[in-house]
Amino acid sequence: MGLPLNRLLMWGVLMFLAAGACAAEAPLRIVTEELPPYNMTQNGRVTGMSTEVVQAVLKEVGLDAPIQPMPWARAYELALNESNVLIYSIVRTPARESLFQWVGTIGPTQWYIYSLADRPVKLASLADAHGHQIATVNQDVGEQYLVSKGFRIGEELQSSTKYEHNYRKLKVDHVELWISNELNALYLTRQNGEDPDKVLIRSLPLPELSSTDGLNMAFSRKTPTETVEKFRVGLETIRRNGVYDAILRKWL
Repeated sequence: MGLPLNRLLMWGVLMFLAAGACAAEAPLRIVTEELPPYNMTQNGRVTGMSTEVVQAVLKEVGLDAPIQPMPWARAYELALNESNVLIYSIVRTPARESLFQWVGTIGPTQWYIYSLADRPVKLASLADAHGHQIATVNQDVGEQYLVSKGFRIGEELQSSTKYEHNYRKLKVDHVELWISNELNALYLTRQNGEDPDKVLIRSLPLPELSSTDGLNMAFSRKTPTETVEKFRVGLETIRRNGVYDAILRKWL
């Protein structure tokens, strides 16, 4: 015996709404960039200090999701606009505060403007950097910081998609200065077979960007709050039980 027409219509509406809800709930997507030694691809596998922290949190909350490395500007755009996107390693700044749902700290960071020891540039303040060519990475916090201070992309700022490009620019004299996270600068210099203590000059420390709480993991605004809270609890758990500290000791 068939169902009455009104019940069939009701059933169809419910099925349509359920399908829409499933479609709207996108799977968890984790995006990052090549920022060694925090996040990097080695032998086809994403690794690094921050990556290990994120993986430890995933294990703690009982979730499994692939990590997708990509240019930072693309990762940043996805995390700004899509649902269920987790991005790392991202610096938490006042300008970014309302753009994301912040999970917590996954690594320390120190920022400097560097020059080469054989072509040193003395800077008493950030204002002294005006008039110099500075290597930056598209949409990363260093570039955003300099833009906020009145530096212009394509004039004083020479933007790249990869961090290693900037070290090469400095080496071949395409730029005079390089704004970089310290661990990244040291790593790239050593990967080039050189001693950072002999090659690099810290022309200017950048305390506004530097902090033991500097690097974070964050979710897109369109991610359910219960997902964000689950990750916050997971991160707090690995910080409390010693897993987080063990990862940092391995890489620092």
